[in-house]
Amino acid sequence: MKAIFIKELNGFFSSLTGYLVIGIFLIITSLFIFIFKGEYNILDYGFADLAPFFLIIPWLFMFLIPAVTMRSFTVERNLGTLEMLSTRPISTKKLIGGKYLAALVLIIIALIPTLIYVYSLGQLGETPNNLDYGSTFGSYLGAILLAMSYTSIGVFSSTVTSNQIVAFLLAAVLCFIFYFGFDGLNNYLADNDFLASLGLKYHYESMARGVLDTRDVIYFLSVAVLFFALSEISLKTILSKR
Repeated sequence: MKAIFIKELNGFFSSLTGYLVIGIFLIITSLFIFIFKGEYNILDYGFADLAPFFLIIPWLFMFLIPAVTMRSFTVERNLGTLEMLSTRPISTKKLIGGKYLAALVLIIIALIPTLIYVYSLGQLGETPNNLDYGSTFGSYLGAILLAMSYTSIGVFSSTVTSNQIVAFLLAAVLCFIFYFGFDGLNNYLADNDFLASLGLKYHYESMARGVLDTRDVIYFLSVAVLFFALSEISLKTILSKR
């Protein structure tokens, strides 16, 4: 798995993919929270709080992560190297795990420079460093857990098709459904939070408020494990037919 992980991570940075993902993420978040006027501008927000930044993240991840993962297995299938990889002494689980971890690490690397936002906001307040750092870093944890779920969905999507565009669109749609779908159904049908609690939005917003609940962590890990397992089933099905 280590060899697959290193190969995939090097692949991101030996091409423009890694740099584009990091650059686009930082440029868009900077524009929204510092330049563009509106509800996401932290200078207009009135509080020493990065809440607007963490509201943008689910939307950006919904497109950036599928863009990162869409090549995971589609390229292997198109080049005919999937069968070759399957003959090597590495399990399907480790093969998926290496690609999954590489994509996740790239997203975490993109998040690291945003810590400058924390420092900047701490210095901009009337009282320096008057920032709830516990809540802020709890929100970062929520963002990483959300990335874990989105990445797992993206890797799964790349196993069910050999077309990168289809893999991207499928991953984006599944991420949208799992993030907004259950919340929308809850508002339309029940309005009792049960259906909402089945979606990513409910648990992410809970963590974005700085509330660290083990139930939220378990939920995100469960979604990641679910789609990881589906990826393994999908890949084994493809290989069994060849």
